Amino acid sequence: MVAPTSNSTPYDAKTQDIARELLAATREAGGFFAKVREQMRWDDKLLDWAMGNPGLRVQLFRFIDCLPALRSKAEIARHLQEYLTTDDVELPEALKKLIGFSGGDSMAGQMAATTVATGVETLAYKYIAGETLPKVIETVKRLRKDKLAFTIDLLGEAVITEQEAQQYFDRYRELMSELAAAAQDWRAIPQIDEADGEALPRAQVSVKLTAFYSQFNALDAQGSEARVSDRVRDILRHSQATGAAVHFDMEQYEYKDLILSILKKILLEPEFRDRSDVGMTLQAYLRESEADLRGLIDWAKERGTPVTVRLVKGAYWDRETIRAQQHDWPQPVYNDKAATDLNFERLTRLLLEHHEYLYAAIGSHNVRSQALACAIAETLNIPPRRLEMQVLYGMGDKLAKALAKRGHRVRVYCPYGELLPGMSYLIRRLLENTANSSFLRQNLENRPIEALIAPPQLDPQKPEFAPLGLPFANASDCDYAQAEIRDRAWQTVSQVRQQLGQSYQPWLNGEFVSTQETAQSLNPSNPEEVVGTVGLISVEQADEAVATAKAAFAAWRGTPVAERAGILRQAAALMEQRRHELNAWMLLEVGKPLAECDGEVSEAIDFCRYYASEMERLEAGTAYDIPGENNRYHYQPRGISLIISPWNFPLAIPTGMTVASLVAGNCTLLKPAEVSSVIAAKLAEILIEAGIPPGVFQFIPGKGSTVGAHLVKHRDVHMITFTGSQEVGCQIYRDAAMLQPGQKHLKRVIAEMGGKNGIIIDESADLDQAVAGVVQSAFGYSGQKCSACSRVIVLESVYEAFVDRLTEAVRSLNVGDASKPGTQVGPVIDAKAQQRIREYIAQGKQEGTVAVELPSPQPGYFVGPIVITDVTPEAAIAQEEIFGPVLAVLKVANFDEALAVANGTNYALTGGIYSRTPSHIERAMREFEVGNLYVNRGITGAIVSRQPFGGFKLSGVGSKAGGPDYLLQFLEPRTITENIQRHGFAPIEGAE
Repeated sequence: MVAPTSNSTPYDAKTQDIARELLAATREAGGFFAKVREQMRWDDKLLDWAMGNPGLRVQLFRFIDCLPALRSKAEIARHLQEYLTTDDVELPEALKKLIGFSGGDSMAGQMAATTVATGVETLAYKYIAGETLPKVIETVKRLRKDKLAFTIDLLGEAVITEQEAQQYFDRYRELMSELAAAAQDWRAIPQIDEADGEALPRAQVSVKLTAFYSQFNALDAQGSEARVSDRVRDILRHSQATGAAVHFDMEQYEYKDLILSILKKILLEPEFRDRSDVGMTLQAYLRESEADLRGLIDWAKERGTPVTVRLVKGAYWDRETIRAQQHDWPQPVYNDKAATDLNFERLTRLLLEHHEYLYAAIGSHNVRSQALACAIAETLNIPPRRLEMQVLYGMGDKLAKALAKRGHRVRVYCPYGELLPGMSYLIRRLLENTANSSFLRQNLENRPIEALIAPPQLDPQKPEFAPLGLPFANASDCDYAQAEIRDRAWQTVSQVRQQLGQSYQPWLNGEFVSTQETAQSLNPSNPEEVVGTVGLISVEQADEAVATAKAAFAAWRGTPVAERAGILRQAAALMEQRRHELNAWMLLEVGKPLAECDGEVSEAIDFCRYYASEMERLEAGTAYDIPGENNRYHYQPRGISLIISPWNFPLAIPTGMTVASLVAGNCTLLKPAEVSSVIAAKLAEILIEAGIPPGVFQFIPGKGSTVGAHLVKHRDVHMITFTGSQEVGCQIYRDAAMLQPGQKHLKRVIAEMGGKNGIIIDESADLDQAVAGVVQSAFGYSGQKCSACSRVIVLESVYEAFVDRLTEAVRSLNVGDASKPGTQVGPVIDAKAQQRIREYIAQGKQEGTVAVELPSPQPGYFVGPIVITDVTPEAAIAQEEIFGPVLAVLKVANFDEALAVANGTNYALTGGIYSRTPSHIERAMREFEVGNLYVNRGITGAIVSRQPFGGFKLSGVGSKAGGPDYLLQFLEPRTITENIQRHGFAPIEGAE
């Protein structure tokens, strides 16, 4: 939907009159900044400085974000200095003096820590109604004295374990019971406790539906709905028993459709159909919000009993914008605040003009937005029961009182809980208070009244969201929050399942050939299911393939780069067309969950497009001309290229290695892993359809021990590109180094051979973020990624807290068939891998303590995820690559030891750090010996061009895949120097 451009209504005049009245009641005498100077309070000073200095605001809010995790005044002082003494932050004089101490342990440092921590705590309690239930009830009593109703929200952002989901559920039941008990002693206040002759619930709670299930995921819509719905029903029953109303909050866009669907279904059930003490939320910054509201109106007409719709502008704009940009998805939110304000007014009018079907709760601190609702209500004589105003605790106190004075029912949204889980909420409130576009800030700064109450106007010069302008545009993953995409994906899995059991033949010299030997590819989730039968070439057929490639080389070498690149781009287009099908084949052949399959298809597409562009760049060569001499530096292909690809990324890795070789002008032989040869056959189909000439590309499935070993030693093979185990990689390196009779070249070997990847968790880490990132990195695709986390190195000060949450998070995972939408951990690849991993687990149990081990479903090649704690750095499970869902947890005394342990293996592929200590992050960037370092995020899922992938030490040899140096390995550089001076004459530009 496009942004609304005009909002002229018959309510404008009355809106402006009411807005002036409300503004007069909410403005500070003497102005906000005068008040700050008079009070000289640090909480107000911090807010004042953040308003006036964007650079300081970013660093200050980052410091505030990590403050609750800091356990001593010395830590607070040290972090304060690290965050606020960067070169790009200009400090106010008072703050400069405060942090000018010599060390965190000094008296001045202790004083600074106390001053700032107290200021932040005071600031937090402006927006948080209390840390405990008794304190919240006292807050509620004060609100009621001002004739203000309330709704209570439990602070907390991420529910990452089922234990936390149960605790959240239990706390809400307790909250409703306690509020109901307290409400019995409250004196009735007609303005908020009754309307139109109907007694209203005196207590209300606001609930995040996703907090009822830690694995809530739109991709598993049915499973998520089933798990959540029972708890929603229980909450509704308990609310009826206690007399407390329930309102369901709206969260991130990716959950919106599923949340609305779940609530609408439940509220149509006979048990709940007559309930009017229930509400849901819509966010006006979403482009789909008008369609959602119209859908709710139609639903409410069918239901027959109104529910409340809380209309808000939305609190996750930055997250939604960044997420859409990172995935190259359509922006779900309006890019301009004025567009959101316009849409809010349109939705307000639509909602109130249908007040007979839905009750309205207008949540805003913008005086004009609230005034419009008042004007519509007065013009249409809307009954009081059908409209209330809402504000956030600490954000709109004066506005709330002014609205209540006009006779409206006003409800204050009151978060309660401890500061640590509430920090994300606090940061959002601070951002809202200090943003240049914030109505609250503009009002506090006493901007002219007419400017504040004018209708929102779009800036015609401001464009819609523009592309990021990056040098390379990555393919977009599927957005499984969209039901149509999700349904098509699962339908395709069912369709592909009907195609299982077919035969696939090698492709040699432009035709499919028969073989004497075959191999069956089995579904690791259900080994009785044959995915396909693949013909395996013989050594003699391998020799024929090399001879064919040798004959085709001259023509392919002479093919213009633009034509080669065009074939790659066509292959990318075919992959995009067949995305859902390719996902299904991977899911069934290697047991990879759907979302991870989809990311792999995107990576394969990216490889095709990126290497096409890179070869065009390299084709231009370089000129170094001087008078009398021309110098040209350019590249030529190497010759015959052998690709030996792995099973764990059965599409992306063989695609990347193969198309890089092809676009560079090499004739290429693809020998895939036997257990993933069907997917490789699908890749071969795509390359053939894209136009690769016969002999230039050949698909040669075969046994590694015979055909693979033979081709590595073949005298006419110029280079080998391999991804797999260290043992095989080193053998290839040895064999390739030996000159064969008649061989006239040294072979180039590119070998990626795995890792023993670690993540450091320091004392300042955000544990919500760290636990989720470690779980995904360690157990995504059952730990069968080269980049997977197999060690987590935790500072002792947070060790127990981290291990406790990690254990519960792993316990909450769903292990099972990869074709089930709710599966997070599928099977391992085959029985051999299963047995090897079990042997490591048995050894690990001797080397540490089992914190959690999930059962292994049957049938199938399943290994339940296991976390082993108290592991020493020298233990086998801390040193050797396991390639399975096994995570070792190591305790260290300090950050120096953490880095030493992280670097104490033979590998250097990926690593990560979760920290909010700038000096630790800087040290990790310098000293953590890995090819790919990830800071405050998971360590898997490298993206082509953005994050070129590869390591060093025994993790492999060669330049990073998906990076600017990768194609150079498939090319020979040449320099040509020509003397253009003849008999004293040299053409010099400009000479006469």
